[in-house]
Amino acid sequence: MSFQIDCPNCGCRPVWEYHYGGTPRQRPDGSATEREWAEYLYNRPNIAGEQTEWWYHRSACKLWFLVRRDTRTNQVLETKRFTPQEEASGG
Repeated sequence: MSFQIDCPNCGCRPVWEYHYGGTPRQRPDGSATEREWAEYLYNRPNIAGEQTEWWYHRSACKLWFLVRRDTRTNQVLETKRFTPQEEASGG
């Protein structure tokens, strides 16, 4: 079976329709040092296991959404739209 993602708008589609956007992270504030910015821009977690990631449905609805998946198997565990309330609560 091929790697597929269930878009909250369009349903289950092949991964080549999407663009991977990385893991959600807190952007440094205006007083961040060059080193802090370099860490933010270039050092990303590389977890072997479950993680939450941004994905963009570039070939259809143009929606950015969150995917919880197991990186060892590419099994998609959950997809959902991002809501600002989640950001405020840290979830």
